[in-house]
Amino acid sequence: MTSPAPQPAGDRPAPPPRRRPGGRTARVRTQVLDAVLAELGEAGYDGLTMEAVAARAGVHRATVYRRWGDVGGLLADVLDAAGDDDWQPPDTGSLRGDLAALNQEIQDALTAQPPIVAALIAASFRSEKADRAQRRLWEDRYARCEVIAARAVRRGELPPDTDARRLLIAATAPLYHQLVLLRTPPDPRLPDQAATTAALAASAGAFTESPPVGDI
Repeated sequence: MTSPAPQPAGDRPAPPPRRRPGGRTARVRTQVLDAVLAELGEAGYDGLTMEAVAARAGVHRATVYRRWGDVGGLLADVLDAAGDDDWQPPDTGSLRGDLAALNQEIQDALTAQPPIVAALIAASFRSEKADRAQRRLWEDRYARCEVIAARAVRRGELPPDTDARRLLIAATAPLYHQLVLLRTPPDPRLPDQAATTAALAASAGAFTESPPVGDI
């Protein structure tokens, strides 16, 4: 994941939902984006073509070119569509539990077959449009997940000035490092281990805005 400037823990207002067309236009979009995911899972970025997507979707290729322009446009719309859902981070009643449940979702997504999520991440390094959309999606997910830290602060598990973004990065980074960078087999213990480490560090003040000089 990428990380903008650190943000303090807190409840952010949800961004207004993007308006999407309905009717036939929406049906065509759904067909095309489903076809993109299927093609990407089967053939990867290098095998993804406008013609193959149009054929699988049952849509004239001129329509695909006119609306999405190129493969990068298709991938960007797939990623933007993912941000239109109503997903919220798990609420287990504890910081460690929330982080472990979040990590389990990440591990499940990264190891699913076909490897759609991993393929989308890889494609974002090959397409500028996909890269921008991937960053928008990760920013959206980080913003939604900051409530995990806010809940923990209210429960007294974390210092009030805990930086939610830094905590989330520390908790989830081991999953991406192991599964995406090193491509190691999934370890069923990793989601909880990474969550436990991050939760202990956070409770000790490792992710506060300004840790005391003597504690550094």
